[in-house]
Amino acid sequence: MTDASLVNRYRSLAARVYAADKPIGRSFGDVELYAALLRGTEGPVFEPAAGNGRVLVPLAEAGLEMIGTDPSEDMLDRCRAACEARGLRAELSVGTFDSIDQAGEYAAIIIPAGSIQLVLDPAATRAIAEGFLRALRPGGRFILDLDSLHALAETDPWARSWQDGEDLLTLSAVSESVDVSAQTTVSQLRYERWHGGALAETELEQFALRLWGVNEMRLLLEAVGFAEVRVHADYTRDAAATSATRVVTLEAFKRA
Repeated sequence: MTDASLVNRYRSLAARVYAADKPIGRSFGDVELYAALLRGTEGPVFEPAAGNGRVLVPLAEAGLEMIGTDPSEDMLDRCRAACEARGLRAELSVGTFDSIDQAGEYAAIIIPAGSIQLVLDPAATRAIAEGFLRALRPGGRFILDLDSLHALAETDPWARSWQDGEDLLTLSAVSESVDVSAQTTVSQLRYERWHGGALAETELEQFALRLWGVNEMRLLLEAVGFAEVRVHADYTRDAAATSATRVVTLEAFKRA
C-alpha cells in the first residue's frame, strides 16, 4: 500500500544522496545525446523534473536557453547553486509536469532519466503530452527517456553508500510490489545519514513507476498529435531498439 506523503518525494536528505550519486557532470550517455539532438536549437528549452541540474546545467553550458521546474525545492536549490557557481542563467521554479505554460513558446521540452514514468496514471501522462504539444512552437520537439520493461523483473534488494564530508550517506531499496498488467512498480527507498558511527538522519520514500513500452508511448504521442517520433536506443543516436535495449529515447516532433 502506498502513502501519498511518501510517494516520489525528494526531500532534503534524498536530494543530498541524489547529488552524491548523480552530481553535475555525471552522464550515462544521456547528456551527450541530448546535447547532440539539441545542438543549434534557438529558443527556450524546458526541462520539467530538472532535479539538481545534472542534465540542465551542461546543456546551459553548451549555450542553450534553459528553463527548469521540479516539485522538490530541495533539488531546485542544488540546481540554482550549480548555475550560480558557473555563472549560468537559467529560469528555475517549483512546478510539476502539468504546470507548464502552454503558450506555444518552447523550442524543445525534455524529460531525461525516465522521469515521465513517475506519472502513474496513463490518462494523466496523455494529458501531459497534450499540454506539451500545445506548449511547443511549430516544429518543436519533445524528447524523453523510457526504461526498458525489463525493470518489471528487477526486484532484488540493493544498497549503496557515499562518503560526503564527515558523513556517510546510505541508500537501500527493497521491492514492495510489481503489477505486470498495469506495468507499475513500487520500491521502498530508505535514505540515511550516519555521523560518527551513529544514525543522525533518515528519510523514507516509496518510489513508484509506471513503465511504458516503446511502441505504446509512440502510439500515445502520435495519438495526441505529434507528427513524427524517432527512436534512439541506449543513448546512441538513431540506434534501433532491440530486446536487449535498456533505455530508449523518443524524439517527437510537432508539425511545422
